[in-house]
Amino acid sequence: MDYIALGLICEELEAVDSTLRVVMSVHMGLNSLGLLQWGTEEQKQRFLIPQGRGEKVGCFGLTEAGAGSDVAAILSTARRQGSEYLLNGEKMWISLATKAHHCLWVARTNPQAADPHDGLSAFLVEMDRPGITAGDLHGKLGMRAGSTGWIAAQDVRIPEENRIGEEGEGFKIAMSCLDNGRYTVAAGATGLIRACLEASVRYAHERNAFGREIGKFQLVQQKISTMVQSYDAARLLYLRAGWMKNQGTRNTRETSLAKWFATDASFQAASEAVQIHGAYGYSDEYDVERYLRNSKGAVIYEGTSEIHQLMQAGYALGYREDASLRCELPAYEPEAWQS
Repeated sequence: MDYIALGLICEELEAVDSTLRVVMSVHMGLNSLGLLQWGTEEQKQRFLIPQGRGEKVGCFGLTEAGAGSDVAAILSTARRQGSEYLLNGEKMWISLATKAHHCLWVARTNPQAADPHDGLSAFLVEMDRPGITAGDLHGKLGMRAGSTGWIAAQDVRIPEENRIGEEGEGFKIAMSCLDNGRYTVAAGATGLIRACLEASVRYAHERNAFGREIGKFQLVQQKISTMVQSYDAARLLYLRAGWMKNQGTRNTRETSLAKWFATDASFQAASEAVQIHGAYGYSDEYDVERYLRNSKGAVIYEGTSEIHQLMQAGYALGYREDASLRCELPAYEPEAWQS
């Protein structure tokens, strides 16, 4: 399959429930496609092939308690000791933290780097290594069916062959993984818009007020028409990004725009869907209350809406340094993917 297929799958999964798409976003978007792009042949044999078969699950360790949008603030360290690295630190808000078999972990290998972005490196960390502990986070507003947790490393020995890319390439690798993860989030949010639209149309026909279907009222029609507009626009934006990925073309700007638009639009669509359902929308008798809770997460994770606004302004104004953030993707070759 190709990136368009990945997007369509994520759209369909999230049209049912966001947590289903999160599994695809993390295992495939943030982890496996990063390995496909940056991993050595030996790493692909050890990690990627079992993941493709569904025998192993991968997660992505970037966020820390004090490092979310500001990736340069990562505090976890990987100190070199001969042919190994000694890993210490803690990751937070990690999807599949207690379910994954390994984590693609970004840590600081050069605390003295002039630019803190240049001091980061990426590693494949097996979750059964001595010194690794993990736990679940509870009390989330949404994504309640999904696994979200923390992972801690205390003097964990990581062999050199588990490092992805070269030392100092961790930021670049992480950003390319985010390009893929954000793409899946954009596609998933598009599916959520569609779910809100379909639920609202059904209810607008079912519910009567003042002697007629509420769908006959112009303000309800306005809400539904905005969902139609948002769905089509979001779908075109993520399909454009997927097409660019298939061509091996740089797509950070386009993927960012798709993620920003689709997630903001899905949150607005879910809010309006609850409004159309009235008091019933405020209860769990209808799915729209879950859509609203789940949609809020997507405007925060994998780059907040504010971060994507800054990115788009930076590109438009010419302030953005593409070289450190945008990476070439391999062109989609069906024969290579099939093998």
